[in-house]
Amino acid sequence: MKRFRRHGHETQRDRLKQELYQFNKTVEHGFPHQPSALGYSPSLQLLAIGTRSGAIKLYGAPGVEFMGLHDENAAVTQVHFMPHQVELVTLLDDNSLHMWTLRGHKGLSELLEIGRFTLTGPPGAPPSVTRVTSVLAHSSGELLLLGTEGGHVFIVEVPGFRELEERNISLDQVANSVPEDYIGRRNLEHVESLQENPVNPNQVVLGYGRGLMVIWDLEKQCAMQHIPATQQLESVWWTEDGEYIISSHSDGSYCRWMVGGEDMNDDEEKSDIPYGHFPCKAISKIVQLPTEGGPPFLLFSGGMPRASYGDRHCITVIHGKTHVALDFTSRIIDFFAIRDGRSRDEGDYDPSALVVLVEEELVVIDLQTEGWPVIQTPYLIPLHSSAITCSHHISAIPLKLWERIIAAGAMQYTHYSKKPWPITGGQNLAPDPPQRDLLLTGHEDGIVNFWDASGVCLYPMYKLSTAGVFHTDSDLNDNMNQGTEGEWPPFRKVGCFDPYSDDPRLGIQKIHLCKYSGYLTVAGTAGQILVLELNDEAAEQTVEAKVVDLLQGQEGFRWKGHTRLDVREEPVLFPAGFQPFALVQCQPPAVVTALTLHSEWKLVAFGTSHGFGLYDYQQRNNVLIKCTLNPTDQVALEGPLSRVKSIKKSLRQSFRRIRRSRVSLRKHHVNNAAKLHEANARLEAELAEMELAPVQRKIEARSSDDSFTGLVRTLYFADTFLTDSSHNTPSLWAGTNGGCVFAYMLRLPPAEHRAEEPVTAHQAKEIQLMHRAPVVGIVVLDGHGAPLPEPLEVAHDLARSPDMHGSHHLLVISEEQFKVFTLPKVSAKMKLKLTAIDGSRVRRVGVAWFGSSRTEDYGESGLVVLTNQGDLHIVSLPHIKMQVHYPCIRREDVSGIASCVFTKYGQGFYLISPSEFERFSLSTRYLVEPRCLVDAPRQSFNQHRPPSFGASSPQSSNKMLYKNILSLLCICNTLIRNPLSSTQVLEKHLSKTFPNWNYNCV
Repeated sequence: MKRFRRHGHETQRDRLKQELYQFNKTVEHGFPHQPSALGYSPSLQLLAIGTRSGAIKLYGAPGVEFMGLHDENAAVTQVHFMPHQVELVTLLDDNSLHMWTLRGHKGLSELLEIGRFTLTGPPGAPPSVTRVTSVLAHSSGELLLLGTEGGHVFIVEVPGFRELEERNISLDQVANSVPEDYIGRRNLEHVESLQENPVNPNQVVLGYGRGLMVIWDLEKQCAMQHIPATQQLESVWWTEDGEYIISSHSDGSYCRWMVGGEDMNDDEEKSDIPYGHFPCKAISKIVQLPTEGGPPFLLFSGGMPRASYGDRHCITVIHGKTHVALDFTSRIIDFFAIRDGRSRDEGDYDPSALVVLVEEELVVIDLQTEGWPVIQTPYLIPLHSSAITCSHHISAIPLKLWERIIAAGAMQYTHYSKKPWPITGGQNLAPDPPQRDLLLTGHEDGIVNFWDASGVCLYPMYKLSTAGVFHTDSDLNDNMNQGTEGEWPPFRKVGCFDPYSDDPRLGIQKIHLCKYSGYLTVAGTAGQILVLELNDEAAEQTVEAKVVDLLQGQEGFRWKGHTRLDVREEPVLFPAGFQPFALVQCQPPAVVTALTLHSEWKLVAFGTSHGFGLYDYQQRNNVLIKCTLNPTDQVALEGPLSRVKSIKKSLRQSFRRIRRSRVSLRKHHVNNAAKLHEANARLEAELAEMELAPVQRKIEARSSDDSFTGLVRTLYFADTFLTDSSHNTPSLWAGTNGGCVFAYMLRLPPAEHRAEEPVTAHQAKEIQLMHRAPVVGIVVLDGHGAPLPEPLEVAHDLARSPDMHGSHHLLVISEEQFKVFTLPKVSAKMKLKLTAIDGSRVRRVGVAWFGSSRTEDYGESGLVVLTNQGDLHIVSLPHIKMQVHYPCIRREDVSGIASCVFTKYGQGFYLISPSEFERFSLSTRYLVEPRCLVDAPRQSFNQHRPPSFGASSPQSSNKMLYKNILSLLCICNTLIRNPLSSTQVLEKHLSKTFPNWNYNCV
């Protein structure tokens, strides 16, 4: 009976867990790391980016996002959408081709791989024969033309990936048709480019590396014309009217060739070197687009003078007399132009935007507005424009503060184009976000970026720069790369990626924002703590600096680290937004490791590796300074420049531990063999009578001589019972790396005398954890076992008042365990040993509210914990019981674990690369993920099939049936690898092949 009741209790508990907790990785924010390929579908209005890690990402209208990952760990080198369809093809650097489709499932679209293919050559042929160098997705939607390194062109039918051997174009066929006097006849090299004639789909131009271009008729299977360029070929473009072919070359030149029935000589067409006469770099890609009644747009990448500007990454745009060289800060991957309307029948078809993918960002240029300004991107924003150094998330922002931040940001983005985002494919079916969330990122150059993190798109709202408070050299370089009048080439710097910091001391390390008062505090690498308030108007003011000596006059120590920043003594004009009015400078100027703000009490607490302090920003006075430094901790004293000593010390300690473990092993080795059998027998007997407890590992006490024991890891304000159980008082709690917790009782003057009377602090408690594990979190629980609310949260009626009648409890979270103490006696009540169970250590901790997915008015508070193993745990409050456990981050991803930040409603963010946040959710109620639908293009597939290609044979019906059977066999082969989606894939293929198919048979 007892076992039955316990089983029923566990079932109920499991059901409750299912209502509250569910782990999902939901969306990736930011710019894809190491992009390697770009594709675009004018009919779907979708953008595709492939990466070197094998990911493929699709983007449409804001909120429309898809992601796929190739099984092969290979870079995506090319991406091609099938014209007027919902399929795309990717080429990897392992020479494999992959077919993807956007298929509907339960009212949404999902990206699914439906086939893969690798060219196979004749037995004994070298790999170059089938090494794919260029791909052409034919306008029929049924063919892929594959140019290879060996000079052959293979024609493959899709989606079945059936090679049409009778239509392949061999190198011998092309070489035999080349005129005798062509210099490179015997070595045409690889197929560099394949382009289709826009007015005759039966004709394609084959561009070979040596320079020769051959117009080939696919139906007649013969060469129609030879274009004997002699310079190394880089790219080919066939003009929209079909009358000209434009080629670009390795010497920085491009050439226009007339398409006709006769072969032409070299002297009939003259090349143009835009940035000659000195040697120039190659023009890697060239595009010409017509306009209605005006000169065409000519766009090309590269071509810069090799000696003077060989290191520039440029795309040149020429339209009539307007000539601009767009200068990017990272290497250009690819570019394309967007045209207004999806076809000529829809009216205006002029180029409207230039989309450029560079290594570190996506830049979109408005080609219809004078000056060609940049269009701000709603996604794919380079979060790492300066390296991210810290993050801070604030949930449920009040509307008034939200609108003020947006208004301040709007004044900063006046240089952007007013045109809407031009990529509009798909439908965003995700519900509106239930609340307004902010993600703040601190950067190495002293900037804090405010992001709208409410939905799928991480959208920039406002940028705060702290560099203006200090004397730096950053102002001197702001306009170095801006174009000047009459400069040649006519450079114009575009993009916001700027990884270079003029002074790394500006780096932001900690951020805390009070969403109710609008006060913000940020702390940096050189011990600087700024207090800022939101102002809707620009203001000129002096920032008052206060120096805090955390060493408290201790003698015999010398700081060898960086110096502090020089504060401007003259008034500084700050734009509308967050404006600094107070500055605390720690001495020594070590990195700020902990920071918290209490806007109701007007206090800021901060900590470094030397101690912590309390600052009253209303009276601009220091309230408390506490040195936590261990006199033997030379590393913390001397700063980061004395790492040699710390390395020697670490090695010495490691050898001591090894020596102790060897001695211990030697003592016990003799008896181990004799006792092993007896121990096993006794263990089996015990297991038969009792339930197996978790295997516990001994926690070793840490030496007080370890480095950085005085480093402050966490700071916490609480209104609780510190001296007796009848009088609650404001307090400050500080936890250190050496397992020590300090508690200070604060005396705040009455509100009417707050501006005159000083705030005082007196140490009331000190707790030393037994094993000296670093303290990473402190939480005070009220009489109901609930965490205390945030400052001003109760005053704004957004939280219930804490229970001040029952006894409060102090929860101290160290790297190794969770321990609850009673207040005010500070006696241990309960604990949970995390390290003892699985060897993990706590790296990040936060308090979150988990709402039930079934009942709107029910939820529970819990601790969200991230360990050094990359695992997420949820611990119940106040009983400190493990609820659920999910693997999240690879244990080797140290930077990802260090960057993790939790939200108040069970979500989280961590960096999966320097430029991307992975978003995850632990809650069943609060989930932000893409929910999108992409419909097939409005124009039917048959309207775009060439009139004579592939349908002229009298046996076309038999060929079509044969093709469909092969395609189905190919798809079935794919389904063996992916059986879960078999029904959807078969339905898709059968509906395309047999319109009258009875779907009930599937």
